[in-house]
Amino acid sequence: MKNKMTIGFSLKGICIIIFITAIVTSLTTGLIIYNNSKIVLGSVSIKDDDALREFLKVYNSLDQNYYDDINKTEMVDAAISAMLDYLGEDYSTYMNKDETNNLASELSGKFKGIGISISKGREIAEVHEDTPASKAGFEVGDILLSVNGKSTEGLTQAQVANLIDKVNKNTIILQRGEEVLTLEVTAENINTPLTNTIIETDFTNIGYIDVDAFTDTVGEEFGKALRSLESKGIDNLIIDLRNNSGGYLKGATDILNLFLKKDMVMYSFENKEGTESFRDDTEEHRDYPIVLLVNENSASASEVVAAALKDNLNATVVGMLTFGKGRVQQTKRLEDGSMVKFTSAKWLRPNGECIDNIGIIPDYEIDLTQDEEGNWVDSQFEKAVELLS
Repeated sequence: MKNKMTIGFSLKGICIIIFITAIVTSLTTGLIIYNNSKIVLGSVSIKDDDALREFLKVYNSLDQNYYDDINKTEMVDAAISAMLDYLGEDYSTYMNKDETNNLASELSGKFKGIGISISKGREIAEVHEDTPASKAGFEVGDILLSVNGKSTEGLTQAQVANLIDKVNKNTIILQRGEEVLTLEVTAENINTPLTNTIIETDFTNIGYIDVDAFTDTVGEEFGKALRSLESKGIDNLIIDLRNNSGGYLKGATDILNLFLKKDMVMYSFENKEGTESFRDDTEEHRDYPIVLLVNENSASASEVVAAALKDNLNATVVGMLTFGKGRVQQTKRLEDGSMVKFTSAKWLRPNGECIDNIGIIPDYEIDLTQDEEGNWVDSQFEKAVELLS
């Protein structure tokens, strides 16, 4: 964490930065109100704030009198970034337009494709629901012989996938049993599906869902995967949150709404105004046993889900101590496409504890192991299966 004393700004300089940032943020979020020549930013009046008035004087002086041309947008961007650095907190940052767009793309939960998963080089392992492939008539077990006139023989899964045109209509020849078919399909933006399966043991059918990020679509896709597993008959569930560093809190809320009973506390926010609890407001819930897989890279929204299911439903946590990110960030998009992200609260688990810099302690602390030949063994997953069998 950066030492506030090493930032290199005088009090006057800090005031300037704060003022410029406030002006830009307010302009882009509609928070400026003009009333009898009085400018109000949020709840702060420039008329009543000496520091902000001084800030405006300096900004105006630079704009009007600096000897060289000034790119005001770049100057303001630098001021915003410096102000967030001044806070000395890793989670409060400024992101330029490209960084903002990249993050939005990563968390969109969508990709361009036709909606199939390929195994064994060119065999369809899964056709995802409500996708171009399912509508075009593709089936599990189909063998892709050629894509757009190019043979798939000898190609890897990735090479076959790369043959699919993401813009134009695809002509795909496939083999289904003894029959050779030609299907046409056009790629679309579709939700990224969640990996899920059923583990059959001598005594139980265990559902498994892997959640690798809390994207815009994770709640919807988790619900689809869960109901699909339940339709096939599962007795319990493993939710894999390992290496999931978080994302949108809404995704965590959507998943918790599937399991918790109405009025159960999902999490609470603690900020300057006090503490506010957020509760399940749905009738839907589940009662079967749940095991959560976590590790040192499970953070933020992953920890929200793990803590809520542990505290409310006594779910079992298996793996390693989690990351320990107990803070909540707000984001504000600026007019030039950049974004500021800053901590607005700490979140508390349902039992009232804050896990910031502490993490969630597993019920069974187990690391991955290696066999005699040096191959990695997923001991955490094996323990989860053992507990539910």
